[in-house]
Amino acid sequence: MFKKLADWFVEDVLHLSVTSKLGGAVHFFIYDTTKILALLLVMVFIISFIRSYVPPEKVKMWLSGKKKGIASVLAALLGVVSPFCSCSTVPLFIGFVEAGIPLGITFTFLISSPIVNEISLVMLFSIFGWKIAVLYVLFGIILAIIAGWVIGKLRMEKYVESYVYEIKLGETPIEEMTIKQRLVYAKNNAVDTVKKIWLFLLIGIGIGAWIHGYVPEDFLVRYAGKDNLFAVPIAVVLGVPLYSNAVGSLPMIEALMLKGIAPGTALSFMMAITALSFPEMVLLRKVIKPKLIGIFVAVVAIGIIAIGYIFNIIL
Repeated sequence: MFKKLADWFVEDVLHLSVTSKLGGAVHFFIYDTTKILALLLVMVFIISFIRSYVPPEKVKMWLSGKKKGIASVLAALLGVVSPFCSCSTVPLFIGFVEAGIPLGITFTFLISSPIVNEISLVMLFSIFGWKIAVLYVLFGIILAIIAGWVIGKLRMEKYVESYVYEIKLGETPIEEMTIKQRLVYAKNNAVDTVKKIWLFLLIGIGIGAWIHGYVPEDFLVRYAGKDNLFAVPIAVVLGVPLYSNAVGSLPMIEALMLKGIAPGTALSFMMAITALSFPEMVLLRKVIKPKLIGIFVAVVAIGIIAIGYIFNIIL
């Protein structure tokens, strides 16, 4: 349906050939915009309804008192479905520490949640299909568990700001919603999500459309193809200080992969952006010291590089 709409607009309305540079770019833009917006509305509604059963208070309660191995896996899985964003980094971190949840498990949750969120999952599925989407989620969860385990083994508690241990938040009552309230919450969240991201989406798709129509294929393959052993670490290093999100980065990554860039290189770049965004590091500095931030970034970056190489081998 979306492809037919893009074909009609390019060929019948604009009277352009989809094989031309301009026609190909416009076709890419129309097809991706309509497809992603429609899928976002439907999938974010469904996922938001599910997430209404997993408020932060329940996450904290479920992780408290569990054995480390079970808690690590549970933290990674809960991170996938929990309503986490960079703005809630500090209160979540304080709440977990105050509840006595080990530092490594806390970081497992903080890594898993931004990497594998509903927007990235929907867009990965819509652009690349179920295989890449499933692999991305699987490796995101594995990365969160291993990185959290490493940070826990390093015993970095002394690099948490001392005031965090002194805060007593108390118990927050968990409000149960009716089915109708959950449906309203899911609808509002789906609409609000699209309102917040539509501009980033259009910018990202616009850049991707330009790359698709005008950037020569041999240029990207030469510098970021599978034959370049340093492409993955370079992509991760470039992604660490960059602030964007799945909305802005995925359409560009789609266009780059269509031009021949290696899948692992592209997906590791996106992982670095979502897991290690600069605003999140600034917020984390309020509760942890620079050395722990440096170790956190290094451990996660090394993990993402390894995942990038594995993606390039199996895809």
